[in-house]
Amino acid sequence: MGNPSIDDAPDNEDHESSTAQKARENDWRSSYRDVMAIGEFRSMWLAHALSVVGTNLLNIATALLVYHVTASAFAAGITLALNFLPPLIGGPLLSGLADILPRRRVMIACDVLRAGVIVLIGVPGMPVWAIWALMFFVVLPGIPFAAARAALLTQIIQGERYVASTTIIQLTAQLGMLLGLIAGGVIVSFIGPNITVMGTGLLFALSALIVLFGVRARPVPDREGVSDDTAGAPKRPGLLVMFRDGAKLVFTDAKLRTLVLLAWLAGLYGIPYGLATPMADEAGAGATATGFIMAGSSIGALFGGLILTRLVPPPTRMRLLGPLAVLTSVPLLLWFFEAPLWLLVVALAACGAAGSYQFVANAAFVLCVPQEGRAQAFGLAASGLQVVQGIGILVASYFVESFGTGPVIAWAGVLGVLSAAVLAIRWSRMAGQTIARMEETETERSP
Repeated sequence: MGNPSIDDAPDNEDHESSTAQKARENDWRSSYRDVMAIGEFRSMWLAHALSVVGTNLLNIATALLVYHVTASAFAAGITLALNFLPPLIGGPLLSGLADILPRRRVMIACDVLRAGVIVLIGVPGMPVWAIWALMFFVVLPGIPFAAARAALLTQIIQGERYVASTTIIQLTAQLGMLLGLIAGGVIVSFIGPNITVMGTGLLFALSALIVLFGVRARPVPDREGVSDDTAGAPKRPGLLVMFRDGAKLVFTDAKLRTLVLLAWLAGLYGIPYGLATPMADEAGAGATATGFIMAGSSIGALFGGLILTRLVPPPTRMRLLGPLAVLTSVPLLLWFFEAPLWLLVVALAACGAAGSYQFVANAAFVLCVPQEGRAQAFGLAASGLQVVQGIGILVASYFVESFGTGPVIAWAGVLGVLSAAVLAIRWSRMAGQTIARMEETETERSP
């Protein structure tokens, strides 16, 4: 069965004039300029950029710090995996804070907390076990921060402009990751890992200040449709209840469930990131090669995202989501062969370019979630994404000890292609409904 159509009208000249089509095309292309003209969004975007750069500087600096202390690539891998696993414990619950507390306040508090913990990581002489423990607690505040940011964006921006805003946010994340990973090694080589880590804390402190002075305070969204200031307003449910409701909302809805599983495929095609150090060692390369391996997929995602969001209309993006998800894991099949390292990095860039479907999946997911549970649902999906990436790195690292990086990455690619194909077939039956929902939202926003 083909993709469902959102167009039930006859295909004739009265259906839609070419002038109307051009006007709609110009509208989505100009939406990026419109979004950047909003002062609150600029503040959130800049704070997000600082947080992303800081996070990736912290990742590579702490990995190098642990490697210098232990001379163990596996220990460095554990350090990277710790960036993904904390959501398994605190993700679903902590993301609910954005539904029961003012979201601006949540973002500020999370950045301040992260800044303080990061400074402790950089203290010279800190034992490895303490670094791992602190890294665990650095990741936790990022969960409600991301959920609050995503939910707050829906209050600031609606319609196709929201799709543009999420695209800008995610492209910024890719660029920030590139800057953090590639420049991080250079910075560490000049000033050392300890000072680099401590300096990273300043970026999070600056992010908190930008949100404080650049984003307007808003009341907590009411889950029952009754304002918090209204007498007799119902009591808000606890975090455990919200987690239960969020999981039920996501996994009982076919569209949300499919979109979440499509996003979680990153746990397979993201494995090379965690195996960058042994991969470079097997190739006889050094730290510079490790940095490019880690950044390879981000390079592709940056350009792929620009092409997808600037040249492809929103309805077409929605229909390409499934095929792109399948193509994302195809480059990993190259690891079945004895390819040179430079070609493997190119393959990772191709993987990242196809992986830009995540931009579309994210926007579609948030678009389909009711406002009152949006932060919780997004937090659940984002936490799960981090968890599957961390588990993927740990499991892959375990098998690398016996089989090497090549077979492990290649078979991850096989599993990724097969899983994505099943989900792509499901999504092909749902894309039309999501496109209709997006256009309805845009129509409601328009005067």
